[in-house]
Amino acid sequence: MTRLIIQIPCFNEADTIAETIQALPRQLHGIESIEVLIIDDGSSDTTADVAAAAGAHFIKRLRQNQGLANAYSVGLDTCFRLGADIVVNTDADNQYCADDIEKLLKPILAGQADVVIGDRKTDDIEHFSPLKKSLQKWGSAVVRRASGTLVADSTSGFRALTRKAIESSFIHNRFSYTLESIVHAGSKGLKIENVAVRTNPQTRPSRLARGSSDYIKKNGPVILRSYMMYWPFQTFGFIASIFMVLGGALIVRFLYYYFQAPTVSSHIQSLQIGVGLTVIAFVILLLAILGDLIAANRRITEELLVKCRNIEARLERQDSAAEPLSGLTKTGHRPWSAS
Repeated sequence: MTRLIIQIPCFNEADTIAETIQALPRQLHGIESIEVLIIDDGSSDTTADVAAAAGAHFIKRLRQNQGLANAYSVGLDTCFRLGADIVVNTDADNQYCADDIEKLLKPILAGQADVVIGDRKTDDIEHFSPLKKSLQKWGSAVVRRASGTLVADSTSGFRALTRKAIESSFIHNRFSYTLESIVHAGSKGLKIENVAVRTNPQTRPSRLARGSSDYIKKNGPVILRSYMMYWPFQTFGFIASIFMVLGGALIVRFLYYYFQAPTVSSHIQSLQIGVGLTVIAFVILLLAILGDLIAANRRITEELLVKCRNIEARLERQDSAAEPLSGLTKTGHRPWSAS
């Protein structure tokens, strides 16, 4: 039996969450059970109550707002513990056309992908400004380079993941999961596919950032940190090579003039600066080696966490007397079934 859980991170979405849930498909080819999980990220309104009344099956309440990235991670962990075979993530403001969930599932059900990301074709979205469209293209290009994948719309939150992708998912920043999760998936060798999806008319401005400049300010460090975390030797090695080339060029300049007139003490500054830059290059190279060793230890730690996550989930499912997951409420609605 293939069990699908549609997770929706929410923060004060009482005005739109009912419409979002009602638009979700009740039947999907190849799926026997469909359930909806709401991650209430410390909402101060009636988001959870409205979602339960609209048909959500599970409500996961966080005591205070911890950010979209954390809500996404908590949702995936909860879905994994509930025994989901596939998880679809969508936004609470009904940004994405729910009928396209079937498109997201096709590559996974066919065994062709571990992660499927909805490509919104941002050039065709009317409420995106020319600057935002350009930033979307630039951001996706940077993420493709950092992750080694061919993702088309890196900031799209409309995505489907297999159980294999869920169990190895780790997000380390609190701002947004979209970019780092792709870099992480690429480093794990997961197969990522793109499918074209439709979007609905905008219901409210984005809450993730107050504008394009604010988005760059917040997401730029996320991309840089992700690249440094997963590819430390390449990152610091590139920086070291710049200092090495500059230092070497200045040393060569000094030697050129020295051999022209060995008895004349000139261009000493080139030698001093060149030696200083070379020393800095070696220090940065040592940081690259150290970072690579730390990354190796992090990968081992993540593998252990994946094994622990699997063991805990298995034990929770086998133990009928086990307490329900902390903060998780079952609404009593029966799963939507293709039968």
